[in-house]
Amino acid sequence: MKIYDYNGKKNISGERIREARLKKRLSQSQLAAKMQIAGIIIERDSISRIEIGTRFVPDYELPIYADVLQVSVAWLLGME
Repeated sequence: MKIYDYNGKKNISGERIREARLKKRLSQSQLAAKMQIAGIIIERDSISRIEIGTRFVPDYELPIYADVLQVSVAWLLGME
């Protein structure tokens, strides 16, 4: 599967995920642990790559990030 870049990044939600994580005072490891509890197997280094835009974020992960970080999917996508 070919994953395309958008403005040089593999996702558009990474910066918002980082912003919400910092507001919740979570480390990347803590966010990864919360995602794993919610059913998404992800490691700390993957969270880091999402936040800097070098990892693709599948659509099925976005609602879980939104729930864990207590924000909306629209906000994560920069639509709010």
